Amino acid sequence: VVTWFEEVAPLSLILAVRPDTLVKGGDWKPEAIVGAKEVLSWGGAVHSIPFEYSQSTTALINRVRQQDPSSG
Repeated sequence: VVTWFEEVAPLSLILAVRPDTLVKGGDWKPEAIVGAKEVLSWGGAVHSIPFEYSQSTTALINRVRQQDPSSG
């Protein structure tokens, strides 16, 4: 399961969900990721993944929103 959050620091969500894996963008060092210590404490993994600069989530969302649902 993948989820999103709106908080700046989603520690309460991380503690509630107790994920097995926590992933953040490559501009974060794993040890600086909010919740990393907690996830590691229950045996989970923390990853900082490289950016795909040619891919834009915002652009993808905008394309989906502009698409006519009846065009299939």
